[in-house]
Amino acid sequence: MLTKELDLNLICAMNTHVHADHVTGTGILKNLTNCKSVIAKISGAKADVLIKDGDKIDFGDQALEVRSTPGHTNGCLTFVDHASRLAFTGDALLIRACGRTDFQEGNPETLYDSVRNKILSLPEDYVLYPAHDYHGMGVTTVGEELKHNPRMTKSKEEFVQIMKNLGLTRPKLMDEAVPLNVMCGPSQLGESRQRMDQ
Repeated sequence: MLTKELDLNLICAMNTHVHADHVTGTGILKNLTNCKSVIAKISGAKADVLIKDGDKIDFGDQALEVRSTPGHTNGCLTFVDHASRLAFTGDALLIRACGRTDFQEGNPETLYDSVRNKILSLPEDYVLYPAHDYHGMGVTTVGEELKHNPRMTKSKEEFVQIMKNLGLTRPKLMDEAVPLNVMCGPSQLGESRQRMDQ
């Protein structure tokens, strides 16, 4: 495991939200490293540590500010490291996009406000790391997204119309993935696939 190879002590496995399109590895990480699982209290998921907007997560001489950024799901969080001038945005803000709002507590008005007020309000040089990207990019900045994000550069009314007309298909394994994620994910490799195949 990479943490052992690099002589790192994993303290927390932090989730930005309860996923519908993939399964968290938090349970497996807990099993392998004895770390604590962390997620938003409002998500309704099980975890060792339940957090909320405004909380601070200290580790060593560093800290992350917890910002509630609902709209993709009610429990979406963004973690901000002010010392390093960066943020982990989960699925609320993606690179040149944002999380979908058509299922699992999604709300385009709420997402727009969350992203504009809690993420894009950070200084323009803050580096942003989304949970994933569909085009091979892994990092952006607040300044880039304020200029180039085709959804977030629009008015709130235009944004809502864009989100309502995306026409995306429902994740195929959503009914299996969400319950697994609410339980902190599987505790062993292969367990999620076994449960989904049943």
